[in-house]
Amino acid sequence: MEVFVGLSNFALMKKPSKNITYLALIFVVATAMVVYFMPGDSKHKYSYELNRPWNYELLTAPFDIPVYRDSATVNLMMDSIDRELVPIFRIDESAEARVTAVIRGSKELSEHTRRRLLEVVGRIYDGGVIDARTAAIIARGELPEVKFNIDNVNVERPTARFLSQRDAYAYIDSLFRDNPERSAIQSLGLSNVLNPNVIEDSKATEQYRENLIQPIVAAIGMIQQGERIIDRGDRVSPQLYQVLKSYEQALEKMGRHDRNRQFYTIVGKMIFVVSLFALLYFYFGFYFPDTLHSVKRMLAVVLLMVVFFLFAAAMSKTISSGLYIVPLAILPIVVQVFFDARTAFFTFVLEVLMCAVLASFQLEFIFIEVLAGTVVIFSLKELSKRSQLLRSAALAFFTYVVGYVAVELMSAGSLTAMSGRLVGYFAINAVLISFAYILIFVIEKSFGMTSVVTLVELSDINNPLLRELSQECPGTFQHSMAVSNLASEAAHRIGANVQLVRAGALYHDIGKIDNPAFFTENQYGINPHDALSPAQSARIIIGHVTDGIKRADKFKLPAVIKDFIWQHHGKGKAKYFYMKEQQLHPDRQIDPVPFMYPGPNPNTAEASLLMMADAVEAASRSLTDHSESAIKALVDRLVDQQVAEGYHNDSPLSFRDVRLIKDTFIKRLRSMYHGRVSYPPETQAKTADK
Repeated sequence: MEVFVGLSNFALMKKPSKNITYLALIFVVATAMVVYFMPGDSKHKYSYELNRPWNYELLTAPFDIPVYRDSATVNLMMDSIDRELVPIFRIDESAEARVTAVIRGSKELSEHTRRRLLEVVGRIYDGGVIDARTAAIIARGELPEVKFNIDNVNVERPTARFLSQRDAYAYIDSLFRDNPERSAIQSLGLSNVLNPNVIEDSKATEQYRENLIQPIVAAIGMIQQGERIIDRGDRVSPQLYQVLKSYEQALEKMGRHDRNRQFYTIVGKMIFVVSLFALLYFYFGFYFPDTLHSVKRMLAVVLLMVVFFLFAAAMSKTISSGLYIVPLAILPIVVQVFFDARTAFFTFVLEVLMCAVLASFQLEFIFIEVLAGTVVIFSLKELSKRSQLLRSAALAFFTYVVGYVAVELMSAGSLTAMSGRLVGYFAINAVLISFAYILIFVIEKSFGMTSVVTLVELSDINNPLLRELSQECPGTFQHSMAVSNLASEAAHRIGANVQLVRAGALYHDIGKIDNPAFFTENQYGINPHDALSPAQSARIIIGHVTDGIKRADKFKLPAVIKDFIWQHHGKGKAKYFYMKEQQLHPDRQIDPVPFMYPGPNPNTAEASLLMMADAVEAASRSLTDHSESAIKALVDRLVDQQVAEGYHNDSPLSFRDVRLIKDTFIKRLRSMYHGRVSYPPETQAKTADK
């Protein structure tokens, strides 16, 4: 048996793998995304928040610093300008000239009609002709007046007299409806030449808007070089907050021209992120080499970390202290469900360190998040009910508040500066944590991973497949229950996945449903193997493995459960029928292949446990002597024989694990077959009472 410990696990990580390219691609893409969304150069930046004490030494202006309005105020004022902005229009004199030219050139109109028509057109154009879009805006009441630039002076003019092209033509048509020359007027095609003469001047309007905005975005003050800005302990008031922001903006503008510093900043970010993801890969290489070689599982873990970082980056950029809204504690919950508490804590710490670059107070952020995440991990030793998430969310909220109070008392010496808004963020965070169940479900369906929650649901004996097993194969069902209890107890002793072993044991023999009478535990006096040759019997017995896989596919059981079905006999033989075949044909060499199970041999501690428990439980039923020595001899013989035949060579079990497993089996079987008190006959009992 191979013992996988320490550097042996790490050696597995270095095995050639066809997936190495994909794993490297995941690493590179994840690193690039995190580096891209990390905040900019922070050499001259300080961590501070509005209405919180300044935690640094005296800060004086190293140069003249223009002070600008904050972005929120600027946006508010610009929105107000856009709402009240009156556009600038211009008069197109050629529009009226083109219409009058058409009228004057007509030979069908009398002089009287021509003069009257020219007078009406002149009156219409004096009032103003506009296009349909502008007319619709005016009709909605959104443009009661417009401006005209006359001699570089913007003059306002009401829009009440403006007519659209359609309305202008309708007005002309109504005035000349009874005119005998109406047909001549219509032949002029005024509807096609009656073009707008009041036209919006987009360029002038934009320039006018820029002139209005300029004072808003311009500096509203100046901090002289050497002037005091803020000192340790001072409260960051709204005015000081804006001064500090202006100071950082000035430094950022200066830094944009320093290409060398920009380059080294990016290099530093890359080293930081690469180090964190490298630690993640090394961790799985040491403790979960199979996961490291699984593209889907590694993609799930890395994607979780990247998504939470991007969410944190968005929240920190959008909302002040919005980083505390991000439910980072969901990450260890999800990882713990699919792996274990140690992996959950490790990945969570890496995530917190990654997100700490987004925080204003990094030490405070790390302390509060690690505190809350650790409490959540401890509160979910084994997630089996949705209600546990509500309890964990409540504990997370309580821990956040306690951590926040501790930090405030340490930094300020009082709670007067505590922010109710931040406590509200903690509450939102806790509510989001309670929805971790949804994320667990999504990951299961997307990446084919199996959570503890699913294993608990599969272990319910009211599951349709287990109910069918109990009805069709009652003996097999009782055997599976006994194996489940035996294996899960041993799994607990050696630190294996108890819930996985329990579920796998319940389903390992579901292939027997197809031929229940051919298995001893389901027989009642008649043995159908008596009418078959050993080879035929072996084929039926061995077939329960492939039959079980077909049934597992039909009921869509997870891959980890199907592994137990494949591996619970490994590549062993149906020995009884193989030996019987040898007895029937002592004069020839018997090919062992038809009598061998398809395998593979167990490659996990849980699968090895099941193989041992399956053999021991089945054999223990034939014991007539249930003394401790007899049970110990049976367990030692069966387990040692499996080890000697190499069935557990691919398993990570150590010799110490095997010893603990044997000890557990012996104790468990002793309790199952303990002796009972022999009660005297009823008549004798009555006599004794007298």
